[in-house]
Amino acid sequence: MSEYKHIIVTGGAGFIGSNFVHYVYNNHPDVHVTVLDKLTYAGNRANLEEILGDRVELVVGDIADAELVDKLAAKADAIVHYAAESHNDNSLKDPSPFIYTNFIGTYTLLEAARKYDIRFHHVSTDEVYGDLPLREDLPGHGDSHQKPNTIHPLLIHPPRQLLT
Repeated sequence: MSEYKHIIVTGGAGFIGSNFVHYVYNNHPDVHVTVLDKLTYAGNRANLEEILGDRVELVVGDIADAELVDKLAAKADAIVHYAAESHNDNSLKDPSPFIYTNFIGTYTLLEAARKYDIRFHHVSTDEVYGDLPLREDLPGHGDSHQKPNTIHPLLIHPPRQLLT
């Protein structure tokens, strides 16, 4: 990670994202982390409280806010994208927050990464990939067709296609 001195972690106040932020904080003392999190049902400031300071900052905001994302990306070397609407049962009742965050938000981040020519790393869940056997057919090891478990991947997978 030595080439990355300032990373943005979206969704970094959530359970998985905050664990990644703690990992970077504990193992890469030369890296500054800007956490961009909306602090909705999944994000919790308390997950980061003990490490907030000189090397970790929390920006409460929306990944679909192009002006904010542009301002943050201008100072970054990489974006690690965890933020997503993820309670997939809710997408059955109202898909609009999923479309806004997972499509528009991801697109906004991708455009900033392209503008500033910075690395973009998108992280997703088993709800997108489905059950994957622990064999040679894991992603990157042969045939890795997705086998989603619910409708949620239909709302999160298309933005991932923007990456290819």
